[in-house]
Amino acid sequence: MISSVRGEVLSLGLDHAVVEVGGVGLAVQATPSTLARLRRGQPARLDTALVVREDSLTLFGFADAAEREMFLLLQTVSGVGPRVALATLAVLDPQSLSVALADGNLTTLMSVPGIGRKGAERLVVELRDKVAPAPPAGDDELLASPVAAGTLRDQVVEALVGLGFAAKPAEKAVDEVLGDSSGSSDSSAVLRAALTRLGPGR
Repeated sequence: MISSVRGEVLSLGLDHAVVEVGGVGLAVQATPSTLARLRRGQPARLDTALVVREDSLTLFGFADAAEREMFLLLQTVSGVGPRVALATLAVLDPQSLSVALADGNLTTLMSVPGIGRKGAERLVVELRDKVAPAPPAGDDELLASPVAAGTLRDQVVEALVGLGFAAKPAEKAVDEVLGDSSGSSDSSAVLRAALTRLGPGR
């Protein structure tokens, strides 16, 4: 397994970054909050998990080892693959997720797209005794750079499609968020809100 990468950030998208390691650009899938910490042209280090499938090798990156361990732990639950696990961490940080699991808070867990009541109950049953609330995150998290509204919409829709959502529901969710956000240009915030809107019951 590739457990971490370190190198210059060559490019950034809403769902991935390309990090140069030993002259090779590695595409690393990550949550908006993790990507918001990175800056193009600057060095970065990410804890990673390599997911191997018959037809693909996908590298997922995380701000720290605790986030990576939560990503791996989520996938021990039946029906939870890497995309759902990443979407879960995009909506809920490890601390909030740990608290929700420990408390059996199904409503919070069902705010994650792809997780319904049965899935939330299964998460609680299988993971409640395996998690402990994480320490609060620091205050030094960097915000995503503002971008133009038209570009923002296209980028967020593309990121949602990359996470496995159909284009039309993704476009509808993003349009709703942008309509309610009074012109917000924070791409991470828009993506988080759109993920929540795409949750069960929408």
